[in-house]
Amino acid sequence: MTPLPHRSHADDLLSFIQASPSPYHAVACAAQRLEKAGFRELRGTDDWTGTTGGCFVTRGGALIAWYVPEGAPAHTPFRIVGTHTDSPNLRVKPTPDTGTAGWKQVAVEVYGGVPLNTWLDRDLGISGRLALRGPGGMVESRLVQIDEPLLRVPQLAIHLDRTVNEGLALDRQRHLAPLWSLGAPEEGALLRRVARAVEAEPDDVLGWDLMLHDVQPPGYLGADREFVVSARLDNLVSVHAGITALVAAATASEEPAYVPVLAAFDHEEVGSGSETGAQSPLLERVLSRSVTARDGGPEDWARALDGAFCVSSDMAHAVHPNYAERHDPGHQPLPNGGPTVKVNVNQRYATDSTGMAVFAAACERAGAPWQPFVSNNAMPCGTSIGPLTAARLGVTTVDVGVPGLSMHSARELCGAADPGHLAAVLGAFMTSG
Repeated sequence: MTPLPHRSHADDLLSFIQASPSPYHAVACAAQRLEKAGFRELRGTDDWTGTTGGCFVTRGGALIAWYVPEGAPAHTPFRIVGTHTDSPNLRVKPTPDTGTAGWKQVAVEVYGGVPLNTWLDRDLGISGRLALRGPGGMVESRLVQIDEPLLRVPQLAIHLDRTVNEGLALDRQRHLAPLWSLGAPEEGALLRRVARAVEAEPDDVLGWDLMLHDVQPPGYLGADREFVVSARLDNLVSVHAGITALVAAATASEEPAYVPVLAAFDHEEVGSGSETGAQSPLLERVLSRSVTARDGGPEDWARALDGAFCVSSDMAHAVHPNYAERHDPGHQPLPNGGPTVKVNVNQRYATDSTGMAVFAAACERAGAPWQPFVSNNAMPCGTSIGPLTAARLGVTTVDVGVPGLSMHSARELCGAADPGHLAAVLGAFMTSG
């Protein structure tokens, strides 16, 4: 077996995904990697005056990180990589304890565009964050990750539904309550189990953002292990590649010609309309403060934006061998063929010829292949944070992504070489040209 290029990057990606079952964990893992590379966390209430070097801010499931080269003028343009930390899944309701017919179950709600059948008959854990009562009336946020097979959404046996292979339409409210024990519903049972996992008292839990995740670890697939299979490839592939590229830019022997930025938003899968989403002023506020911190004024801010460029990186569709007719016949990306440049003239993607040229040039410098992607005209086109960022900041933006199969499934697939290709291209984009 001949090792594929970027195998070590793929190995590291799998470790990152395994440690990031929720957006909050993804941010925590990203912050740890940045701190190890010399970045420091800034808080919104801190004084940022004179800050240079690597910095980052976190807010819930979002992270903005940037690197200011020593002596960079306040008007130095930004090179932004936009990603998102969230993935479609099942999230625990505020009143979670339910059940029927002698089974204890957990009430969940569908988050994002979930292919519901992919969550059936999987061993599921619980992850997210708890809001705990802290000293002096303060609220403390604590991450929770239970990788044990606690829950399962059982599929109805084919003997009881002979139409299952004809496309059973699941009732989201009635058939998606995972089972986890026998007995009558018991108020507070789930809360007690989750609180015990973080060594907290149930009475101290004031709120939570909890979700389910498949406990099967990520891995490789194929005759030559040429594919990666995992949950949350959409979009932790891009988050991980962005972190890798930013750290490489900050630790290179030659200072970058720009201010490289990683923006990892939350809630993209449900429209980005939150304080941590791409529609919020979070990125704009952070970048503006970074200019002001270097004694920049409105003119410097305008110049930094006018010279800025954004790569919006999200997963893309590889051509499906069993449904090739669902794809545009002239644009059929394959795994391990390099990242795709996503184009839609109706601005579901923000790519134009200028953006395509800049990204293609970065691919050349990185020695990486790339592929064009266009949706089939007869089908609705998806979208990403690219158009939102372009509209919010008024910067030229290109939408790109690693091609994969089973997007939004509980277990997705992409080429094992493509995440490394993407990281190399993003690194080249952040530093030069």
